[in-house]
Amino acid sequence: MTLTADTPSAAAAPISSIRQHYWVRMPEPASHLFEIELRFDDLNCDRPFTLKFPVWTPGSYLVREYARHLQEFAVFDREDRLVPWHRIDKQTWEIDTRAAGDRIRVHYRLYAYDLTVRTNHLDTTHGFFTGAATFMYADERRQEPIQLTVCPPQPNWQIATALDPVSSSVPGEPQTFVARDFDWLVDSPVEVGLHQKQAFDVLDKPHEFVIWGHGNEQLERIVADTQKIIEIEAELFGGLPYDRYVFLLHLSASGGGGLEHKNSTVLNYPRFAFSNPERYDRFLSLIAHEFFHLWNIKRLRPEALEVFDYDRESYLSCLWFCEGTTSYYDTLILRRAGLISIETYLKLLSKRIGQLQAIPGRRIQSLVDSSFETWIKLYRQTENTSNSQVSYYLKGEVVTALLDLAIRDRSGNDNSLDTVMRELWQQFGQVEKGYSDRELREAFERAASTSLNDVFENYIEGTVELDYNYFLQPFGLQLDAKPGDKPPVPQVGLTLKAESGTIKISRVDMGSPAQTAGIWAGDELLALNGYKVTVETWRDRLRDYQPGQTVTISIFQREELKQVDVTLADPVSEQYEIVPVSNPNAEQKQRCTDWLGGFPSVPQSSIVDEVG
Repeated sequence: MTLTADTPSAAAAPISSIRQHYWVRMPEPASHLFEIELRFDDLNCDRPFTLKFPVWTPGSYLVREYARHLQEFAVFDREDRLVPWHRIDKQTWEIDTRAAGDRIRVHYRLYAYDLTVRTNHLDTTHGFFTGAATFMYADERRQEPIQLTVCPPQPNWQIATALDPVSSSVPGEPQTFVARDFDWLVDSPVEVGLHQKQAFDVLDKPHEFVIWGHGNEQLERIVADTQKIIEIEAELFGGLPYDRYVFLLHLSASGGGGLEHKNSTVLNYPRFAFSNPERYDRFLSLIAHEFFHLWNIKRLRPEALEVFDYDRESYLSCLWFCEGTTSYYDTLILRRAGLISIETYLKLLSKRIGQLQAIPGRRIQSLVDSSFETWIKLYRQTENTSNSQVSYYLKGEVVTALLDLAIRDRSGNDNSLDTVMRELWQQFGQVEKGYSDRELREAFERAASTSLNDVFENYIEGTVELDYNYFLQPFGLQLDAKPGDKPPVPQVGLTLKAESGTIKISRVDMGSPAQTAGIWAGDELLALNGYKVTVETWRDRLRDYQPGQTVTISIFQREELKQVDVTLADPVSEQYEIVPVSNPNAEQKQRCTDWLGGFPSVPQSSIVDEVG
């Protein structure tokens, strides 16, 4: 069993016995520099003291080299004399404690100008920092408690975090918190600055929604909808596994995303995206997604993440479940909470299917490989990404939907994916014992009361095309696919983008007419059959031609003018919609009702991003 802050035996030590104390100051916010101070007591003077800086943060699977933002590292003893040190590698500092005595004070500054949920940001309105991107740690003291004192630079700046305070909160004054160990500190981001705040209770537990920035958000509406999401997810797992929870929302110009933590989450969303119904629904899905993670991945974790290794990658094959299954639930939770209609839910699922079917890489990379290779591929996309990769978020969500339907169908509607989640939570999540890939699969098959080889071997471990209607038919539904245009556009296989007054080809589908003719990403598109085209006119011009015809496409390729003959192919399906089958019977309607709380009344269209 891994000792965590959620277990009674991990109770915080008395403050007087804590041997490590961290400070975060921001005296000049306009410089974007945090000042960090770490004090360590009771050192063993017979051996060097080693400090490390994390290279990644849990929940974001990329080595980010956080130490690259560090500058002006120095070490002092009790008398403020400099202590010798040397650097072992990119993330490790070794300090000569023979010269330091039993206490040292480490000082460094961090440049913080990257406004994401996994990095640090400091300006004249706020300071945001997350543990892995901010703090060094001593391996030998990872399991010990840490005091953290945060010092706001202005009297009207407030502090928001899920950490437990050990001093009273006075706006603008330093405040001290305690983290039960380094993992807990990493898992507790801190927002300091000018905020909107609203406190609320759900199931007799306190929550807080904190917003930095301004736009067209309506905090009361957001909080009311968030309460519904919390209630539905708590019902699924049988309660809330924390004492207090904090939502931190950053409103930005065009950002997006979230990062989960045990007792909080950090969200980033465009400031003027809340009045548009579809964009607001996406925001609620983001909340539902990150909140669902407090169970799935934060406490219910695979073996590779049972103990975090901040020095290097932790390889795992089940991110399709950790992230993809969470993505499936984030929209389903909105449906269960009554925040979206059945038709809207099916429209959104249809859109995900359309996005997946538009990616050639779905035939190349399996979900297992996508999960395992996340460290080198998902966050390092190239012009060939769509041809060779598939996202474990996207395909994981779609395959999870099919798994849910398969479990419901094969168990005679006695069980569902909810059954799997509850069993895994009780067996592994509550005690934070890591599960294996085999144990994960066995939980799915127990719920289905039969083998799920067809799904796991074909769709998770393999790259077989998904047979959507096989899974949808028992629920009175089917997937229709058809070209989105009338008349349809012959296939070329190019994706275009306007760039500095030119038309760049950003993607060429492998095996498409354009690719086989010798056109590739990065080329500049000039003309079609001798006439200039733009991003806006490209598809309209293609409608003048039929599949099988040959056209001449003019391009600049590495500054060389080329005339490339391309034979057009049949249109590809660009529009997908899940609709009722003809004359669904009572059993089909009941199964759909058990799944989605009703049966759809009319077909709903979902158009995916266009490619030509």
